[in-house]
Amino acid sequence: IDLKDIPSTGKDGRILKEDILKFLEGKGTAKDTTIPRDWYKATLPTETIDKVVPIRGYNRIMAKTMAQTTKIPHFGYCDEVCVDRLVDLRDQLKHIAKDLGVKISYMPLFIKAASLALKQFPILNSSLDGTVENIIYKAAHNICIAVDTNNGLVVPNIKNCESKNLWEIASELNRLHELAKKNQISKDDLADGTFTLSNIGSIGGTYAHPVIFPPQVVIGALGRIHTIPRFDEKDQIRPIRIICVSWSADHRIIDGATMARFCNLWKQYLENPAIMIAEMK
Repeated sequence: IDLKDIPSTGKDGRILKEDILKFLEGKGTAKDTTIPRDWYKATLPTETIDKVVPIRGYNRIMAKTMAQTTKIPHFGYCDEVCVDRLVDLRDQLKHIAKDLGVKISYMPLFIKAASLALKQFPILNSSLDGTVENIIYKAAHNICIAVDTNNGLVVPNIKNCESKNLWEIASELNRLHELAKKNQISKDDLADGTFTLSNIGSIGGTYAHPVIFPPQVVIGALGRIHTIPRFDEKDQIRPIRIICVSWSADHRIIDGATMARFCNLWKQYLENPAIMIAEMK
């Protein structure tokens, strides 16, 4: 008899007389606590085959475009924006938008504030020529928006934001989103963008490290709106709603001071939307 084959019921795994008798009788009433020696061996599939998938559609465009960004020396700048008043304004605008048949999100407000700030800092709405010896200042504010689709990321733009009001920007934004869902963004909608905003906060996150969309020189990524405690002017803690914005800029022609001043102005428009509305034409 091989004692290893006899299930033990005694203390510390000892084999008792009763264990031997039960084993010989073939009744096997003792509980088998033996652990298989190969318990740790994983069951591997009999065959593994790598899948090769061609890059097509929006993903192909993005792959080629992002390859060009390695030539751009990026630098980042981040800040927080209190959007309490902006939230209140949007709540008021939603009632008007419903009557006009236009969906109004926060994005048209972010876009219009950026366009107003670009008037004061036109170098952020520029590009470098092929020789990297001349700066091309763009007359139009064709502001790109990053749209997540089932076919990949697509970056269409809203033309001439400097001459559009909030409703016109919102209407264009809705049109582009609908076309993106149907994979019907036109070449014209993708061409001639001058500045990009990515609303990554609609999915999640606070800060990001966005990659510049060449030949542009700036991109901004907007985090989600969230509530945090802050001290007011009377040193009392109160809740405020903020977004975090992350900018990436081309350090060949844009310095940190310029980026900071632009962001301060953009932030002022959002924190005090009455000023933004007063400057709209």
